[in-house]
Amino acid sequence: MSLILFDFDGVLADTLGDLLRFGQEACDELGVAHTVTTEDLNSLEVMSFATYGRQVEVPERLVGEFVSRCLAKFAEKDSTPNLFDGLGAVVWELSTRSALGVITGNSSKNVTAFLAEHGLGACVSVIYGLDAPGSKAQKILQAQDQFAAQGEAVFMVGDSASDIRAASEAGVKSIAVGWGHQSAATLLRANPDFLVYSPVQLLEVINRELDGSLST
Repeated sequence: MSLILFDFDGVLADTLGDLLRFGQEACDELGVAHTVTTEDLNSLEVMSFATYGRQVEVPERLVGEFVSRCLAKFAEKDSTPNLFDGLGAVVWELSTRSALGVITGNSSKNVTAFLAEHGLGACVSVIYGLDAPGSKAQKILQAQDQFAAQGEAVFMVGDSASDIRAASEAGVKSIAVGWGHQSAATLLRANPDFLVYSPVQLLEVINRELDGSLST
């Protein structure tokens, strides 16, 4: 069976507003005089809460606390983030012919709550969160070993340059999405295999690739 791995923030979950707000609140609480903007996220070479903290000028000794506070704010939020429009049906359809997983810098607990809220829990076989050891590339390889049949296609769907580089390092195909936290220009500089701008395009690309592999 083929395998499709999703990043979480900015790919499945529309968390941009929360990331900006929680990042600003954490900065304010830690006494960091920085105004958080979307450019802080767009300019990140590695998309993680730790690099986000460094980007917004959090001192190194407080980066761990910045990460903890941001994750806690997500967990304590009254409602889960919105699912991007049209993505639920696409995820369900993809799950009928591929194993699905999530690899994220967010916590597994937050992802599990999100999937349950949006009725997608049954679609996803595995979640590798911030609490799981290893780099994103290592987690891709772990998922591949566990869920993909020998020679079957594996895709990493992400919204950041670091997602694309992790896919390349792991030797799998990368699909960058244009609705996430980094601009198309930033994504293209990382050389993704595909760049899509809507969930429908995502479905079309994956189905075309899978159908092509079956015909060869």
